[in-house]
Amino acid sequence: MIKVLGLALYGPLAASTRYRLGQYVPGLALQGIDLHIVHLLGDDYLLRRFTGRSLPITAMVQAGFARFVDLLGQRRYDLVMVHCELFPLFPAWLERALIRKPYIYDFDDAFYLKYRLGRLGMARTFLGRKFESVMAGAAAVTAGNNLLAQYSRQFKSNTFYLPTVVDTSRYVSHMSDRSDKVFTVGWIGSPSTAQYLSLLVEPLSAIGLDGPVQFIVIGGKAPVIPNVSVVEIEWNEDTEVDLINSFDVGVMPLPDDDWAQGKCAFKLIQYMACAVPVVASPVGANSDVITAESGCMASTSEEWIDKLRLLRDSPDIRVSMGQASMKRIVEYYSLSSNLPILADVIHQVAEKK
Repeated sequence: MIKVLGLALYGPLAASTRYRLGQYVPGLALQGIDLHIVHLLGDDYLLRRFTGRSLPITAMVQAGFARFVDLLGQRRYDLVMVHCELFPLFPAWLERALIRKPYIYDFDDAFYLKYRLGRLGMARTFLGRKFESVMAGAAAVTAGNNLLAQYSRQFKSNTFYLPTVVDTSRYVSHMSDRSDKVFTVGWIGSPSTAQYLSLLVEPLSAIGLDGPVQFIVIGGKAPVIPNVSVVEIEWNEDTEVDLINSFDVGVMPLPDDDWAQGKCAFKLIQYMACAVPVVASPVGANSDVITAESGCMASTSEEWIDKLRLLRDSPDIRVSMGQASMKRIVEYYSLSSNLPILADVIHQVAEKK
């Protein structure tokens, strides 16, 4: 049995931890791989950050000590898998020194921009190239979309495209549950990505002038949208699949900027696995996931209006797109189709060790 220590930045409340690492544990065990996951910043940290409350400083310090204890236990493992980073604000040379085993670096966002843009951009001089160095020192890199993989290959040729995927035995279609009474558009995400919903205010408001429209927002704060019935629902793992199945259309608006280019289209993958047709901005991995048969792209408000009206007025197109969506996810973006990729990477690194 190959023993792997998974070092996640966030706890299981973070979708990236659950889907990039956690969901693979049972399948990897059948491949002779024991993946043990530990995290640095727990769920209380994320809840406080999302709700704007003060961060749990004492708990964060304790978590830091716990991570050092986890690192001291590396001798019990054959290799390490690092998701995002070991410690915020630590330089690359120190992180590489702390990892005493061959490691796989995994990322599903444009994390290399973390210390170049936004509030942490002040650390650019010291940390701006942190992740490039971490990639270069890895035995292998797994990247969540083609753009991220292309970027990583500049520093580590042994880079593998590993999309963020869903378990299609759990994400299933309940098309019979959908009602034709009110056209329902849906979005699922987090407070940090809800800012992109502002791109839908004008198109959804225009659609609302035609007739009743319901907009379901799961896991984030919705903007005020005239002419539309907006329903905000807290995210819950037990109910998310049923809620997605209540959508007539799933949406993923994104601005065309460097950070959004690194997104892995995970919302689309969730919708499409449930046979929900989609409309999305042609940004980043969105353009890889969606085909003409499985969904629509929209760059401007006018295009969003046209695509939403098309799907509202054409139930048959919704059904055919939904079926094509589900088939595409099973083939390319399912846990079952990508588990062998991760298992092969781990076996490759273990054999080289």
